[in-house]
Amino acid sequence: MNMTMQSMLREKNMSMYRLSQISGVPKTTVMDICSGKSDIKACAAKTVMLLSRALGCTMEELMQIDNARYDRTTGLPKDEGYLEKGLPAYLQKSIAAMQASWAIVDRGGKDLHWDIYWCDLNADINCAETEQEISSDQAWYLRRKYLRMEKDDNT
Repeated sequence: MNMTMQSMLREKNMSMYRLSQISGVPKTTVMDICSGKSDIKACAAKTVMLLSRALGCTMEELMQIDNARYDRTTGLPKDEGYLEKGLPAYLQKSIAAMQASWAIVDRGGKDLHWDIYWCDLNADINCAETEQEISSDQAWYLRRKYLRMEKDDNT
């Protein structure tokens, strides 16, 4: 079974809040399990039993959920692809141009416009961040992925 608690809730058309109400498990506990911050395998048997009853599954099935895709500290997905969702069209266009240019360079070719695409994308990321069209986390994800920059923790 490669199911997450989130997918289980979607399948049952149930919110975390509703699961908390039905099961009697505190909302914060349900949220921590759903986000991956808490591992269901570390929960008390009573918590697992209450959740499994509310979800209409066995305790064993519930113990098989896969929250390894989430960072335990932050509760965020380990796959940062979600940071590319909802980007402004102009930023998507700059990313596409930079990707095409990197493809040429990575194959050992020369793209005479590489520096232009790099500067355009950097400026567009900065603009989107300044205009609050994207978060700082999104901006740094895009810089790392497409500009191949690393964040200096001293700044």
